[in-house]
Amino acid sequence: MSFFNFSNLLGATPSPPTTAYPPLKVVSPLATVTGQTLEAAFEYRRNTITTTANGITVEPKRHQYRFKTNLKPKKTGLLLVGLGGNNGSTVVGATLANKEALTWQTRTGPQTANYLGSVTQSTTVHLGWDGKQQVYVPFNGILPMVSPNDLVIDGWDINNANLYEAMVRARVFQPDLIQQLKPAMEQIVPKPSIYYPDFIASNQGARANNVIPGESKQEHLERIRSDIREFKQKHDLECVIVLWTANTERYTDIQAGLNGTAEEILASIAASKDEISPSNIFAVASILEGAHYINGSPQNTLVPGIVELATQHGVFVGGDDFKSGQTKLKSALVDFLVTSGLKPESIVSYNHLGNNDGKNLSEARQFRSKEISKSSVVDDMVASNKILYPEGSHGPDHCIVIKYVPFVGDSKRAMDEYISSIFMGGHQTLAIHNTCEDSLLAAPLIFDLAILTELFTRITYATEENGFTGFHSVLSLLSLLLKAPVVPEGTPVGNAFMRQFGALAKLLTACAGIASDNELQLEFFTKLNA
Repeated sequence: MSFFNFSNLLGATPSPPTTAYPPLKVVSPLATVTGQTLEAAFEYRRNTITTTANGITVEPKRHQYRFKTNLKPKKTGLLLVGLGGNNGSTVVGATLANKEALTWQTRTGPQTANYLGSVTQSTTVHLGWDGKQQVYVPFNGILPMVSPNDLVIDGWDINNANLYEAMVRARVFQPDLIQQLKPAMEQIVPKPSIYYPDFIASNQGARANNVIPGESKQEHLERIRSDIREFKQKHDLECVIVLWTANTERYTDIQAGLNGTAEEILASIAASKDEISPSNIFAVASILEGAHYINGSPQNTLVPGIVELATQHGVFVGGDDFKSGQTKLKSALVDFLVTSGLKPESIVSYNHLGNNDGKNLSEARQFRSKEISKSSVVDDMVASNKILYPEGSHGPDHCIVIKYVPFVGDSKRAMDEYISSIFMGGHQTLAIHNTCEDSLLAAPLIFDLAILTELFTRITYATEENGFTGFHSVLSLLSLLLKAPVVPEGTPVGNAFMRQFGALAKLLTACAGIASDNELQLEFFTKLNA
């Protein structure tokens, strides 16, 4: 049995301080702490299922896991591809504002910097009942995590505007906050990036004045690798994460001999093959430098050859496409409808926006990448209920529309209509108007993706059959934050929002030696000794 207090251990404290919650103390026969390592035992119970023409056979199984967590967060660097875009400038500006606890004036009064919208910084996890009330703790209070204030941030952009100019151009922050951030932000200029015109919209050409010269994709790869090495050495970093928040690219063809294996992708870069995209180059450079790579846009960067390369190098990759506004709501609402026994028949999602993302998506090939990632979000929820959707039937009609309207800037308008079949031939129509401040919803996800990726580098597991090892290189644990999760081969994709959150929270509690099946709360309707 072990007793430990994370608030005292190694000086780790949640950031920003969660003063409304007392420190978490764990007294558990399942967990021991030795130095900086927490080891926890966990019994994983699952059903082995066999489906035949005669029915479904269920055989409950129990598996014994042990998790080891290094309790000291690593000094972590975050390199953003698209640093000068709306998301990049918002992430850097918000970090500076939170570090300095800035307050600025708005039309409705003063506003103070915060991390609202971040799962790691602003959500809680249910632990149980203390005899008087339900008890929740901050998500980042279960295991020590990197503070977003401590991330070292830099990156690349095809445009040479400094981040003050980028903030003004983005029109995301209030003018008072922009002026307070100006002295620091105007000192930050993105590194030159890779520009292959065929992969992004033609309307981006005028913006591309900060590009790595030459046509050799191998030389571009070496330049990005050098940038990553220099960044890591300059700041004495233990962990580096490269995250794509730049323009949506068109889809890349997946072809035998081109990108199906690690050997093929490296050879194709060396030969400067046309179908090698900028995001492919950044992903490969990251992997070869031991940096983890996350794709925050919808294109299919993580082709089989890149996944194989990541596995060979023991590096995490994750994607695709931030799940921030309309699609996040859809991943919760469709699950609610289907779980309620209602049958969604038609989902029409229209949105218009005026930022550079919207401008880039105004061309067909880039829009198609986004359409694919947004359309697939309901598939697993539809497949979960064959009472509503029998074998051979189709799911709901699902239409996605995106229009570019410059005047609205970053304040995206999303309008959704859900029509469901209900009792006795009736229909229910939900019409939702959602004004999403695009970058203010996406930026917190960037923090979460970096913070969780760093945490998972510090966790290893063992089973009865195998010794301690790390998680799969394809980090499907990040699915909560992404529209079209990339998962290990043969693994089902799950998009239902609360199921994703529940799985992530249960993993954290299991690693901390805390009971993870507390939602059943049998003590409320059975006799249970204390």
